[in-house]
Amino acid sequence: MSVKEILNMDNFPRHRTWEILNETLDAEEEYHRDQWTMFGNEAEKVELDVIRNQHVLRRRVDKMAIRKQAEKKASAHLKYLEHLSQKAPDFPIPLRAHTVWEGMTVTLSCTIQGCPPPKVTWYKDGVPLRMSDQPWNYSLQQTFGLNSLEIRRCSPDDAGEYKVVAKSLLGEAMTFGTLLVNSYQGAVAGSEHSQTPALKLEQEAQFGSTFPPTWVKEGDSLTLQCTFTSALLPFQQDVSWFRDGIQLYQSSTLEIKTVDNEASITLKVAQKDHEGVYTARLRTWDNIQEHSAFVYVKDASAAVVGGPASPLGVQVSDVNKDYVFLTWQPPSADGASAVEGYYVERYDLGHGKWVRCNVHIQKMCYYPVCGLKEGTLYQFRVRAVNQAGAGRPSMATEPVLTADPLEHTRTMVVKVDRGRMITITKDELEGQVKAPFPPTNVHACEVSDTYVVLSWAEPEPRGREPLTFYVERSLVGKSSWELASLDMMVNSPRFPVFDLVKGKQYCFRVRSINKYGVSDPSEPSAPISLGKPQVVPAPPHSVMAIRDTDTSVLLQWKEPKEKDDIQGYYLYYSESGKQDWKTVNNKPVSKTRFTVHGLKNRREYVFRVKSVSRAGNSNYSDESRPILVKSAISVPSAPSAIALLLCTASEMVLGWRAPACNGGDPVRGYYLDQREKGMDTWREVNVKPTKERQFKVCNLTSGHFYHFHVFAANMAGVGKPSEASEAFLCEKWTMPEPGCPCDVEFREVRNNSLVLLWAAPLYEGRSPVTGYLLEISQGGESDNWTALNERPISDTHYKVSGLQAGQTYRLRVSAVNEAGVGRASLPTEPVTAQTRPGAKDIEIGVDNDGFIFLGYETDERDDENMFLWSKNYTENIDVRRTREETKKNGSVLTFTDPSEEDLGLYTVEMSDNPNLSSSYDFTAEDLKRLKELSWQVRNPLIALKSGWQVDVSEKGDVRLWLQTESLSNAAELRLIFNDREITSTPHRKITFDKAKGLVEILLEQLSQEDEGQYTAQLKDGRAKNQFTLVFVDQKFCETLALADKNRRDQQRKSGPYFQEYLSWSVNEDCELIIKCKVTNTNKDTSLKWFKEGVAVTQLVYEQSSGVSTLTIPQVTKKEAGSYRAVVSDGRGEDVSVLELLDDEYDKLLQQLSKQCALSASPLKIHSTAEGFKLYCSLKYYICYMKTSWHFKEKRIDQEARTKPGSNMQNVWIEIFNPTENDKGKYTLEMFDGKETHKRYLDLSEQVFADALLEYQRLKKAAIAEKNRAKVTKGLPDVVAIMVGKSLCLTCFIDGEPTPEIVWLRNDKEIVNETHFTLTKEPKCSTININNVNLEDSGKYSIFVCNQYGSETVDVTVSVYMHGEKPPAHAVLMG
Repeated sequence: MSVKEILNMDNFPRHRTWEILNETLDAEEEYHRDQWTMFGNEAEKVELDVIRNQHVLRRRVDKMAIRKQAEKKASAHLKYLEHLSQKAPDFPIPLRAHTVWEGMTVTLSCTIQGCPPPKVTWYKDGVPLRMSDQPWNYSLQQTFGLNSLEIRRCSPDDAGEYKVVAKSLLGEAMTFGTLLVNSYQGAVAGSEHSQTPALKLEQEAQFGSTFPPTWVKEGDSLTLQCTFTSALLPFQQDVSWFRDGIQLYQSSTLEIKTVDNEASITLKVAQKDHEGVYTARLRTWDNIQEHSAFVYVKDASAAVVGGPASPLGVQVSDVNKDYVFLTWQPPSADGASAVEGYYVERYDLGHGKWVRCNVHIQKMCYYPVCGLKEGTLYQFRVRAVNQAGAGRPSMATEPVLTADPLEHTRTMVVKVDRGRMITITKDELEGQVKAPFPPTNVHACEVSDTYVVLSWAEPEPRGREPLTFYVERSLVGKSSWELASLDMMVNSPRFPVFDLVKGKQYCFRVRSINKYGVSDPSEPSAPISLGKPQVVPAPPHSVMAIRDTDTSVLLQWKEPKEKDDIQGYYLYYSESGKQDWKTVNNKPVSKTRFTVHGLKNRREYVFRVKSVSRAGNSNYSDESRPILVKSAISVPSAPSAIALLLCTASEMVLGWRAPACNGGDPVRGYYLDQREKGMDTWREVNVKPTKERQFKVCNLTSGHFYHFHVFAANMAGVGKPSEASEAFLCEKWTMPEPGCPCDVEFREVRNNSLVLLWAAPLYEGRSPVTGYLLEISQGGESDNWTALNERPISDTHYKVSGLQAGQTYRLRVSAVNEAGVGRASLPTEPVTAQTRPGAKDIEIGVDNDGFIFLGYETDERDDENMFLWSKNYTENIDVRRTREETKKNGSVLTFTDPSEEDLGLYTVEMSDNPNLSSSYDFTAEDLKRLKELSWQVRNPLIALKSGWQVDVSEKGDVRLWLQTESLSNAAELRLIFNDREITSTPHRKITFDKAKGLVEILLEQLSQEDEGQYTAQLKDGRAKNQFTLVFVDQKFCETLALADKNRRDQQRKSGPYFQEYLSWSVNEDCELIIKCKVTNTNKDTSLKWFKEGVAVTQLVYEQSSGVSTLTIPQVTKKEAGSYRAVVSDGRGEDVSVLELLDDEYDKLLQQLSKQCALSASPLKIHSTAEGFKLYCSLKYYICYMKTSWHFKEKRIDQEARTKPGSNMQNVWIEIFNPTENDKGKYTLEMFDGKETHKRYLDLSEQVFADALLEYQRLKKAAIAEKNRAKVTKGLPDVVAIMVGKSLCLTCFIDGEPTPEIVWLRNDKEIVNETHFTLTKEPKCSTININNVNLEDSGKYSIFVCNQYGSETVDVTVSVYMHGEKPPAHAVLMG
């Protein structure tokens, strides 16, 4: 059969896919014929098998779906019935006791009821029973509620108490049974409820130290750690960690460690999503142990000032090819203003950049994100926005892959014969579909007040080609359609529409698109419009705080009526009356109760709550009632250390130690029980509670032993009993030594000391108690006792010093009388030498009224907690001599009239916490010192800030003033001048500023009448003082002169005047600058300079600035003299004089010398033919500046080998014929009259070697120049001689050795002949020309030379005839 025939069968199930295939095959029959020819009969057979198997598979899938639905309904019904029948565990038939002979088999049975079925655990003597340890001995069976434990071949070790515990979520039940094993040796095992364990279990680890509630800042790291009592057993190694009940696992941001006896979890970067209850879970033999604590994540610093905190709980849902839907929770802190909305950001893991998704802020805590790329990994985060700007981002989501969520439905696996499987995709079956079909079921899947998200189903069949979609919309009632998706390509069947108009209804339809074309439009959707704005929820109400611990409070509230949209609650707290609100949790809590940690003990707080929803946070709830943070009241702990203090024939007096914890309320009384030794029944001793920690028990039988235990009671009830005392024998005491002291207590525990108190023994012995001996033991259980005092002390208190901080100690006391040392008291509880938190010392001082007081403060207290003052730890305070006043956190003990009677040791302690105590020894020295201070307080003096001052103004007014501390408006002033009181007058004005404490006397024109003594008498309430100014003699004269001068200056400045008088300075170029500055000038003002009465013209005057300058480049003695400058115009004139003489001129030279010395260059070296020359260059050198040279720190005096020198620009020293001894450090010291300036040169190593080499070269050159052959004098340049005369030319010669001499004529050597006569001597040579003729004219030269050099000197001989004139420039000869 062909595919077409199969499709035309009447009984073949009809499906739209097949109809479309049938139509397609009819339209392209020729194409199919070619296809079947190509693939043959095999292809047709496979296709038939596929269609048949698909039909069978569909039937199977339908059956499985129906079966699953039925099973689901049945399961729900069973759960409902089970819920109706839930019952807590119970034992209708409990365990019963058995007695068997050794070697027999016994079965312990019980029946259990409960729904859900409880978990059953067997115990023997309190230890879980493990069947796997002795499977040959124990057999446990559990059948239909009957639990049986079979014990084979019983032995004495199997005897004991067996217990069965049944646990479920609804509760717990247990039953007990005792097994006695009779031994053939006569013993009955188990009769004493032997606690010998049947199984020896390894010691399992338990929780040791654990983590408390913890706070961490957002973005920081956090480590929680807990330790265990021992190393973890193998089955305990897997310590599990949970957050809000969800197990945590190792990841890139979370590190979990379990090493030896420690387990820890580390959050590498804490986020607000990580806030919650963290739990560490440890397995034990029979159960699990857990420790939980809340971790609070505080907001990090705001991204902008006043910005909001980060949102949290960002979730991604409805993931499609190009669309996701985000939800989140609002932050707890709005910042400086309310949160207005949110920005959504996305992060493409392939590009690495955060991009904002929404242009306008989104007000609600959800947002549809479209326009994503298919097959791309994205992360998302959200920022809250308020008026200050965008806040910190939330924690990013896990990477999300955009993909088609229905892609898996387009693949089918079909099983064929012999286990073969064929995978069929709809793309293969629908490959013939060309033009797409329209989508179906267009509807709104998400409606908000600002947008609508459309959803539709893809066409069926979809076809092989990828589909995109166009979205069109139309107003209801209109026939026109417009494109809603505009230029956006929609790849998935989700599309958000944002630009709808409120109040109008729209219909939407969608078209499919592939490469073959566009489909017809889908059926229009039902009318869709924007939803109503989601309102924020109502706030909770009935907020109530309940005491929990001393640092936490249990907060409860009631949810609002409309609670459907509420996601949780934010909590806030503030100290009562401060309105400083702080956030408790940054992750909403879902329950209506929460324990708030981290509060301060004894502080009062108020609380309020917000509801959290997707629409935002509600308003604040009403504030709770103020609550004082302290532990909730509970029954006290058990007393301890029962001691026998006194015994007669029928009475015993007992004492005991107070409970370690009073349960938050003072102990109101104690109850005693007694029993005789060997008896099981306790009998009440007192029906009415005793308030003292001692009690006399009467009606006892002499010679009998008795046990006692004690209960403590407070407002919460009666606590647990103490441990039973040892057996006390009732017989009359007759021993000579005293009994044991009682009521041994600690006070004032510090790092290195404590105070021990005790009460005298009730039994003194044969003689009165004379003293006490104390002993100390280091450690909590050590019995090594060391004596603290060698001699007995009479007091019943003792300060123990020299303790080691952090060490633990126990102490005990023994009483002493004439007979000896009595029994020691019971050892105290172990105490650690460590200053308690909040412990402070008593302060002593004087109050504002002059009374001496002792003061003590504590960090926190409530109204029920009292301050108890005493003297010497036992004596009551004399209320006639003192008064006690309690303030908020302190107490003051004030002495009304202190005297030596009040001296002594004063102590104070808190009524509900005696550990907070202190003492002060009030000594005679304190009394003397504080009485003096008291007198000063009661007779106060007005404090002086500034004593009498005298100021003179520019106008010449004189101001006398003083300043004290600020005074009240009632302050009074009296001014006394020369023994008479003065008041304000026009000439003498008096002002008194009480707020500033300022007293002023203003004298407009000081005169001789104002000379004298001024006294200011001040009084302000009890405080008073007086201050005197002696305004006479030199002080008065100087002030009077200054006032007159300032008055004249004021008049002088009415015309042009010198703002700066003539002054001189030396600049860096060592030039003398004389200048002045005038002001208040005009165009007619003239400025002239004079020196010694002669006008100076070289000055420079800048009229705009008023500065006039005279610059002298080089100072000489002629610059000394008197300079005078005059500025004048029609309004007047002013004169300035500068005397540059004597000391002033010396000062100028000193300053000039200093500037010259500062201009000195570093020392340099110059080699000469004679030796070395060390020199220093200056701007110029003046003789006023003294110079000296030093070699190796030793002064160089002028000698044969050294010669200092100077000129206007240099200072030097010459060293002749230097040798190796001249190596070293040379120093030039220049003294300018005040300071010494130094320059250095280190003449050693290479510097010396180079200089010496240069010196040797120059010396050799000088020697050569000295000994070189040369003509020293003789020949002129031109000589003239008449014909016929004789010419004699003589030259003087120098050189060593004696030079050789050669005469030349026209550069040719002349030899001795008749016409020329030559004479050559060592220092002289002559040439004679006899009978000169015209041919003798020409150039004559003498050449001298030796081994050091040579020289040639020329002379021109001009011969002229008789009657001719000789050359004008020639020297006439002959």
